[in-house]
Amino acid sequence: MRLTNGFDISASALTAQRLRMDVISSNIANADTTRGKMVDGKWVPYARKMVAFETKGQSSFASALQNASGRENTGEGVKVTRIVEDATPFKQVYNPLHPDADENGFVMLPNVDVLKEMVDMISATRSYEANVTALNATKGMITKALEIGKA
Repeated sequence: MRLTNGFDISASALTAQRLRMDVISSNIANADTTRGKMVDGKWVPYARKMVAFETKGQSSFASALQNASGRENTGEGVKVTRIVEDATPFKQVYNPLHPDADENGFVMLPNVDVLKEMVDMISATRSYEANVTALNATKGMITKALEIGKA
């Protein structure tokens, strides 16, 4: 285990949570966007996006070998594997005066729930703050360890 493993793990988590906050911000900004993308010559609403995380690390064989040899597997951090669109159906609202209303007067709106996005944003912010705290604790421990040799 390297001395800087704690920094690497916290840095990967900070990067992942920052991307998560960016995606959530995009969802909130597009909560009313009825023309998100063109599909088969027709506009469809913006689809909510979500970030998928995965642990960084070694292959399963390397992990099994470490466990068998009695060494601890401390992990390598986290990485974003992909950004996926939510499969929840779009909201249908009756508004015949809207320019994107269909022949029956219904408008398809994005599947973004601003309240849910705000809860996700709070969660991402708290995770980010927790990783900053872990990073500072690691820095403090390394500083104290270096002070041992001064005396």
